[in-house]
Amino acid sequence: MANTTLAPPVASSPPAPESQQNPRRRRSLAPFALITPAIIMLAVFIGWPLVQMIVMSFQEFGRAQIFGTPAEFIGIDNYIAVLTDSEFWMVLARSILLCLACVTATMVLGVLIALMMKSLGAVMRTALSISLLLAWAMPALTATIVWGWIFDTQYGLVNYFLTQITGTDWTGHSWLIDPLSFFSVAAIIITWGAIPFVAFTAYAGLTQVPDEVLEAASLDGAGPAQRFRLVTLPYIRSILIVLLILQVIWDLRVFAQIYALQTIGGVRADTNTIGVYIYSVSMASGDLGAGGAISVILVVIMLLIAAYYIRSMLKEDRS
Repeated sequence: MANTTLAPPVASSPPAPESQQNPRRRRSLAPFALITPAIIMLAVFIGWPLVQMIVMSFQEFGRAQIFGTPAEFIGIDNYIAVLTDSEFWMVLARSILLCLACVTATMVLGVLIALMMKSLGAVMRTALSISLLLAWAMPALTATIVWGWIFDTQYGLVNYFLTQITGTDWTGHSWLIDPLSFFSVAAIIITWGAIPFVAFTAYAGLTQVPDEVLEAASLDGAGPAQRFRLVTLPYIRSILIVLLILQVIWDLRVFAQIYALQTIGGVRADTNTIGVYIYSVSMASGDLGAGGAISVILVVIMLLIAAYYIRSMLKEDRS
């Protein structure tokens, strides 16, 4: 019978302390702990009002319900009334056209200013940054009142300079009576207030483009336009997409500038945008249920727009 040698028993190591067992799990919980306060704030100040608005859109909610009368559940009647109203579609189309004009002008001018900031010296860049910050810091209502003075019928600078340049008397010409000129003035105000954010954000993205890549493209014979299109744009594409989404959302629901211009001299029936229309239906007419339905439709439209651009951006990142 062969001799067998038994290996000595191996002593088992003591179990690791509980604090050292799952370091990866503990690290994975840290980001959630950090964003928990933000999630709570969003749930309280955005989530709960959004839920109330959705519930209200399925109710007959008027002035009587504000003072305590129980609201009656009417299903999708508010949505049917809104979607079959020709005025709603006219206001929505008007809002989309204004949004497209403002977003296009804001993105083009903002990126151009960012490129100019990149090429300026320190002193001029600081002066331009201060000017942009002053424009950005001015509240929308205050800016609209100032621009209203500039386009004033009797004492406005625009009418004065047009009179001096053309030799024709522009005194008394109203820029807010005609809907086309009204929205032209509104587009100037909205774009003027939105350019600083786009310019600063795009400039921050431009500073991340490697100078070596730009120099190599220049040595290969690429001009300024080709360097921007083939080198710079791919680096800042994701930033521009985010800016585009934000500008579409902000300009689609613009309220203060339009409402203030209407108060100064515009014809409300011909110049309502979706934000002012929601306010008119909800507060002026007292039909908060219909106003909630319009708001929900607007939220769905903005979510679809954001989802489309985010999906496109994720596809580009994967490829």
